[in-house]
Amino acid sequence: MLKGVSVSVAKGEVVVLIGASGSGKSTLLRCVNLLEEPDSGQIFIDGVEVTSKDVVKHRVRRDTGMVFQQFNLFPHMRAIDNITLAPMRVKGMTRKEAEALAMELLDKVGLADKARSWPHQLSGGQQQRVAIARALAMRPKVMLFDEVTSALDPGMTSEVLNVMKELAAEGMTMIVVTHEMAFAREAGDRIIFMHDGIIVEEGVPGEILKHPRHPATREFLSNVL
Repeated sequence: MLKGVSVSVAKGEVVVLIGASGSGKSTLLRCVNLLEEPDSGQIFIDGVEVTSKDVVKHRVRRDTGMVFQQFNLFPHMRAIDNITLAPMRVKGMTRKEAEALAMELLDKVGLADKARSWPHQLSGGQQQRVAIARALAMRPKVMLFDEVTSALDPGMTSEVLNVMKELAAEGMTMIVVTHEMAFAREAGDRIIFMHDGIIVEEGVPGEILKHPRHPATREFLSNVL
């Protein structure tokens, strides 16, 4: 449960949410695209209040790409078809346009040669990179990542984190829930530490990771660094 959380994310900023399990990180992330509906308060994306009663939820989600812990690829569709589905159905792209976009994105995540592969033929890291490409296909204004490497072994984790670092370098607005402190240090513009549903402290990575002020932050970092 979130308790009076207030945070803003600038265009092109990479904000990393850290904290123990149950601290509210994923709930905050899921509120941004209304997978969780807040009981009170307001959420704005690019100046539009998405918590307004007049807002259509699925239109909000067009502007927010989300990648989850589990890859959630459609098992009966090849990699390229997982990516083209939403642009064709939601944005009205032709198959030719959607496939050209899909190939561009697969190339971006280093998987152009796996376009015709089925999900079960891909490693976990490859499936997660396809999931990132699928989210990017809607040209979102913000990308949300919820512990996307937690189910991967170290080698696959680095594959996915490298893609995320490239997106950050290109100026994609990102909110990332992760326990990967090296990523937070290298790619994050700001770290927010959450504890018991509130934001305890926030700041630039070098300051938070080296000189945490709050006891809860110090205890958490002592266990993960």
